Amino acid sequence: MRPAGADVPPRVGITVGDPAGIGPEIVLKSLEMPEVRRACQPVVIGDAKDLALQAESLGLAFPYKSFAQPETVKPNSTAPVIFDTRSIDGNIDRGRVSARAGQAALSAVEASVSLWKKGKIEAIATAPLNKEAIKQAGSQFPGHTEMLAALTGTSDFLMAFFAGQLRVVLLTIHVSLKDAIRAITRDRVLSALEATDRELRRFGIRAPRIAVAGLNPHAGEHGLFGSEEILEMNPAIADARKLGVDAHGPLPADTLFLRAARGEFDAVMACYHDQGLVAVKSMAFGDAAGVTLGLPVVRTSVDHGTAFDIAGRGVADPGSMTRAILLAAELAGKERQVKEHCTTGIEQEK
Repeated sequence: MRPAGADVPPRVGITVGDPAGIGPEIVLKSLEMPEVRRACQPVVIGDAKDLALQAESLGLAFPYKSFAQPETVKPNSTAPVIFDTRSIDGNIDRGRVSARAGQAALSAVEASVSLWKKGKIEAIATAPLNKEAIKQAGSQFPGHTEMLAALTGTSDFLMAFFAGQLRVVLLTIHVSLKDAIRAITRDRVLSALEATDRELRRFGIRAPRIAVAGLNPHAGEHGLFGSEEILEMNPAIADARKLGVDAHGPLPADTLFLRAARGEFDAVMACYHDQGLVAVKSMAFGDAAGVTLGLPVVRTSVDHGTAFDIAGRGVADPGSMTRAILLAAELAGKERQVKEHCTTGIEQEK
């Protein structure tokens, strides 16, 4: 997963999520993976004392140095370190929603952006937080994505999921199906296609092939099963192609995701949350990771929640967390290569 030609692996900030959930466990388990150590220098972001307590209770290793000031985080190509948020006073009840746990999760996200702004990390991989807990803690944001967008001054962003060859971009996220249908407009589809094309190029795909899933069965069947494809989606795709985006569709969703997984397209644009996520989780559950497109910092996430029902039992599968860390390192490395290529090209022109 380490990009070819990179002398120093990227530093990936890893937020531990809600400490009452499985986040700390899957992060600590991921740190033990040799492929993670090879791909990046992990900078774990959370309360160091609580992480040590969790490691002890779960029988996991904890040989990591911790730092409490951004200036003390130094580049190192091998050893993981802990950036200590010192956000937990006392013990956290595992498996229970609480404002204290929610505030600790928020503190880790805030610290990750601060570290990135100071040049201490190149990417962020997030363990799951709990939406109810952060609401109890007073957060105005429904989740990670919106909070990271606000902290980085980003207004236009898209949620995507990467699982090997299958990359799925969501046109709408956490809204009702009725509101999602209303949101499928010509302008929204065009804007999302342009953004997806730009972001895939940012991560090293030189000529992205993007397919748009139809909203209705059989992509509307020429208007027999709905008019959104004819009135909104077809014109947006035509507009995108005029701008140089290799856009296709709208295509029937029941076969499109399999076609993309087999390599026919570089990304699929899904109209609503479950249309895209059912495909991702059916084909690659535990081996997929979320990617927020449009942020100035690379950000990946797990494809599951806090799993309070198994928190503290030592049985959580770290697969998706490991995948998120490796993907963050991979994308940061590719972004680095693209920037270096552009810089070299400019210098040669001079």
